[in-house]
Amino acid sequence: MRTACMHAGVWPESSSFHDQGFGPIPKRWKGRCDNDNGAPFPCNRKLIGAKYFYEGFVNKYGRRKHIVDTARDYNGHGTHTLSTAGGNFVPGASVFGMYNGTARGGAPKARVSAYKVCWPACQDADILKAFDHAIDDGVDIISISMSGVKSNYYDSAIAIGAFAAVKHGITVIGAGGNDGPTPGTIENTAPWIITVGASTIDRDITADVHLQNGVRLKGKSLWKGVSDGRMYPLVRGEDARTQSGSPVNASACEPGSLDPNKVKGKILVCLDGSVSPMLKGETAVGAGAVGMIICNHPTSADVNIHHHVLHTVHLNYTNALAIYAYMNTTKNPMGLITYTKVEHGVKPAPVVADFSSRGPNKNTPEILKPDFIAPGADIMAAFTEAQSPSLLPSDVRRTKYAFMSGTSMACPTAAGVAALLKSIHPHWSPAAIRSALMTTATRLSNTNRPILDGTSSFEGTPFTYGAGLIRPNLAADPGLVYDLSLRDYEMFLCAIGYNQTIMKTFTNNYTCPLVKPNILNFNYPSITVPPLSTGSSITVSRVLKNVGSPGTYVAQIHQPLGVLVSVKPNNLQFTKIGQERKFELTLTSTRNATSPPHDVYTFGDLIWSDGRHKVRSPITVHTTAASNDISKQLNLGTIINL
Repeated sequence: MRTACMHAGVWPESSSFHDQGFGPIPKRWKGRCDNDNGAPFPCNRKLIGAKYFYEGFVNKYGRRKHIVDTARDYNGHGTHTLSTAGGNFVPGASVFGMYNGTARGGAPKARVSAYKVCWPACQDADILKAFDHAIDDGVDIISISMSGVKSNYYDSAIAIGAFAAVKHGITVIGAGGNDGPTPGTIENTAPWIITVGASTIDRDITADVHLQNGVRLKGKSLWKGVSDGRMYPLVRGEDARTQSGSPVNASACEPGSLDPNKVKGKILVCLDGSVSPMLKGETAVGAGAVGMIICNHPTSADVNIHHHVLHTVHLNYTNALAIYAYMNTTKNPMGLITYTKVEHGVKPAPVVADFSSRGPNKNTPEILKPDFIAPGADIMAAFTEAQSPSLLPSDVRRTKYAFMSGTSMACPTAAGVAALLKSIHPHWSPAAIRSALMTTATRLSNTNRPILDGTSSFEGTPFTYGAGLIRPNLAADPGLVYDLSLRDYEMFLCAIGYNQTIMKTFTNNYTCPLVKPNILNFNYPSITVPPLSTGSSITVSRVLKNVGSPGTYVAQIHQPLGVLVSVKPNNLQFTKIGQERKFELTLTSTRNATSPPHDVYTFGDLIWSDGRHKVRSPITVHTTAASNDISKQLNLGTIINL
């Protein structure tokens, strides 16, 4: 398999791209490795492609000093994502000599290529050119760890380029964005793109804050140093501000806001936000702090790992309240930060990352996005050696591996799994790969209870996790898939009202039928129904294709609250691989028009099972007291889970 990542390039010397055990590069590969500032780029039989595109950036911004003629990665994002998708096995990988283990990508035996389009801004012209090259070069999987809010697919270079790739049988995986937990923020929503949200994992790197009153508070930490076991005075940022400084700025430990005379020799307590945790640390070091405690806000449940420049622990909101309560009631508060340790088997996990963008899909509400979630918080992978992972110019530390968080990390995780599926099933379409990943995903965490929304103690919904957390082993044998052809995607464009001129942006020589297609019958692995008024019904259809052994599948419905769902027929018999069977779902609102709330989203499931496989599709219904025109507006309504 040939997996490509489009972003900031690659650090080719990384051990994650060694080619031990790889044979000759396949003859069908047409790619190349562009020169590295005039010198040959060190590719091999593993890293088989490295190209850069900056004409669009230069045309808009001019040639800046950071525009260099190379696909080499100078910020780490490109190397991290490419190694996450397809990095080789690397025993003894570590971050600053800590957390030793074997690093590997999702598809370690895949050949990989990098297409550098971000300088750091990523321009449409460069993205489209990179897609053209990736298609011509012969890649199988494209991972896109970038996104942009576009109200129309025809305005999005990623959507246009991805459509062209899918036409050539290339699977495109896109990051869902990091604008969560706000509803309706999900990006890369074109139905030909596999859209990935981010989850946490069951591994934490932690340290404790010991207060002089005996209270211990756990937080996240990443620091090589060993605690000296001494108690130090604690000082809040706002209490250490300069004479003319703002309490708000100082509380966040912003640069220039602190008086070193009030900080030196103390542990500085800072509120999260305003500036990056690393910049807070640089400010703390400059003011003479011996350590730092970062306190989360109530709206942020996640605490992610950062590469701090001094001994730091990051507390969640509950523990932040505890330390502030202690400091508010103690004349001379004291504390210490313990050494860093690794914890495995953390529960509950996964949890939807609070930064992961949420549905509903504002572009096309009838298509559920994200499709699913994958690990994207505190992911350790290869990194550039051109700068420190703290991203601070003053930080001279370098590391071959680093931790990063974002849907940018979840995206290549899923891309690696997609590459494995494609290697097992080389004739599967991109839609079949998505279907296998979605219909075998789980809604349960390692507590055997529903996955939680990271911003609360509430259960997540399909708007937070899509179909759920991907399960690669089950996806390799899904039983049935919801497949889509190029014609289906063309019909989708007709269904959303694109005229002939706009259609030419995506496809040539196709004319929409006189009767507008029904978008609700688009053969997607999830079922999403627009505003359904009280007492009304709607019928949608789907087609399932057998990709496993012969068998009879029986339907099971988990009814959404206030909606009656029936399926016809309720059993499907398959006698051979490739055989297709059609079914219809009728959804009827049973809500009382006078009972609040009048405008809600409610969720259920359709499961087809032959006793061995379970082919699960999430059902999302927007119920209202009166009929609405979904083409004119998207009311986020109230979310009600099962």
